[in-house]
Amino acid sequence: MNAPSPDRRRFLTAGAAVLGAAASAQLWLPSPARAAATPLPDGVFALGVASGDPLPDGIVLWTRLAPDPLNGGGMPEEVFPVEWELAEDERFRRTVRRGTAEARPELGHSVHVDVRGLRPDRPYWYRFRADGRLSPTGRTRTAPHAHQRGGALRVALASCQNWQHGYFTPYADMLAQDPDFVLFVGDYIYESAPSATAVRRHEGKGEPYTLEQYRNRYAQYRTDPDLAAMHANAPWVVTFDDHEVDNDWAGEVPQDPDKQSHDAFVARLAAAFQAYYEHMPVRASAVPTGPHIQMYRRLEFGRLARLNVLDTRQFRTDQATTQAGAESPSMTMLGAEQKQWLRDGLRDSPARWNLIASQIMMAETDLLPGDGKLWYYDAWDGYQVERNSLLREFADVRNPVVLSGDRHLTMVSDLKEDFADPDSDVVGAEFVGTSVSSNGDQDEAAFHAQWDPLKADNPHWKVIDCHRGYHLFDIRRDGIDAQVRVVDTVVGPQATASTLARLRVESDEPGVQVV
Repeated sequence: MNAPSPDRRRFLTAGAAVLGAAASAQLWLPSPARAAATPLPDGVFALGVASGDPLPDGIVLWTRLAPDPLNGGGMPEEVFPVEWELAEDERFRRTVRRGTAEARPELGHSVHVDVRGLRPDRPYWYRFRADGRLSPTGRTRTAPHAHQRGGALRVALASCQNWQHGYFTPYADMLAQDPDFVLFVGDYIYESAPSATAVRRHEGKGEPYTLEQYRNRYAQYRTDPDLAAMHANAPWVVTFDDHEVDNDWAGEVPQDPDKQSHDAFVARLAAAFQAYYEHMPVRASAVPTGPHIQMYRRLEFGRLARLNVLDTRQFRTDQATTQAGAESPSMTMLGAEQKQWLRDGLRDSPARWNLIASQIMMAETDLLPGDGKLWYYDAWDGYQVERNSLLREFADVRNPVVLSGDRHLTMVSDLKEDFADPDSDVVGAEFVGTSVSSNGDQDEAAFHAQWDPLKADNPHWKVIDCHRGYHLFDIRRDGIDAQVRVVDTVVGPQATASTLARLRVESDEPGVQVV
C-alpha cells in the first residue's frame, strides 16, 4: 500500500474533530429511504463508525444505532432503514456506492454493509444516515490486487484493552502512524466486575452474562475517543480471546465450572458472541449460531502477505494443569478442521510473507530457572504436541511470522523447531504485542526483577518489556521492519509515545533481529 497523500494527512489531523460532529445534511441528499414508524432520538451514532476485513474489491462498513449506549442502546423495538454512502474523496463529491441497510432490533440495531465492486489498494470515505441524522465520516482502504507483488503494507498489532486499567492512549499514536489496517488479536473488552479503585470504572453491577449486559460493556468501550478515532480511520481485522466471554474459557468449559453449569455457560457464550458480532466490522459469515461463531479466516494482501486469523478458544481442549498433561497428544488448540485449514493455507500460499494471527503466545515461556520446565498452560506451551508439529512444518513455509497478544507484555522471539533442543533450527519469528491498557502502568524495576532471571532459560527471547502500547510493522518483499511503540502512561487521557525497540525480519532468513 502507498504512503498517505496530503489529503489523507489532512483527514488524519482532523480525525478527532470529525468524530465529534457529523457533516451538514446539505452535503448529502440521496433519494428518500422508507421511514420507520417512530422518529429516532438524537445521538443515534454515539458509537461511531468502523470498517474491516479489506478485500481487493470490498470492505465491511459498520455502525450501530445506540442513542443510550450504556442502557441497552435506547432504540425502539423497530427496524430502521439506514442509508450508507461510500466515496473516493472525503467531501463525497465522487460517490461510488450507496444503498440502504436495515438496523434490526434482534441484532442490537447494528449495521454491517459488505460493499463490493471497489478498486484495489485505494482509500475510500464512508458515512451513514438514519432518519435525517448523519454519522461521523469514516475512512477505509481496500487490499491490493490479488496478483500485485510489490508495494508495502503497514500493519498495527493491538490487543488487551482493559477499560478499568487505563485510557486507550496508544491509539492516539497509532492514528498518527497511519496503518493500512489494524490487527486486533483479542481481549477487546474485559468481563470483570466494576472496581471502585479502577482508573475508569466498568459499567453495570457485575460481570456480564446476558446479551444486554454484553452490549452495554461493548458500548462503554466504544465510547473511548482514541479507540473510536482509530476505528474511523483504518479498517480492522479482529479476532477474540478469552475476556470477550470469560477468563481462560476453553471450548464450552468456563473458568469456574463449579460456579457456571454447562447450560448456563453455553447461554453466556451465545450472548457474548452475538454482542461481539454486533460491535465488530465483520462479514455475515460471522453471524453466530447460538454458542458458535465462525472467526478463523484468511485475508490476502496481493502476493506480499497472506494473513491467517486463528480462533484459539472455541475448539481447544480444556487447559492442562501439569507438564505431563501439556505433553499429551490429545491436547488440541485449533481442533482438527481448523488445524488442517491452517496447514493447507501455509503450504499452498503464493505470498512472500505468511502471517498467523494467534491470540496467545506460540514461543516457549519456561518459567522455571535452571533444570526442568514450567509452562504457562493457557498459551501454546500447554498444547505441546500440536504446537511442535506446526513448528516442524514451519521449516517448509516461506517466511512464517506469528502475531499474538494476551500476555500484557512485549515479547519478541525466534520460533524454534524444537524448544527442547537449544541447537534446533530457527523456523520463524513471533511478535507478542503488549497490551493497550491491561495491567496499567507497571513498575519496570519489579518487572525486570521477575523476568530477567528467566532469559538464560529462554534464549529465543529478543525483546521483553512491560510498557503499554502496540507494534507497528512495515512489510515489504525484502523484509519486515517492526517498531515497538509505547506510551509513558495510561492513567490519564493523554500520553507521550516513543519507539522502544526496532526489529527486522529478513525475507527467507528465519528469525528476528534487534536493529
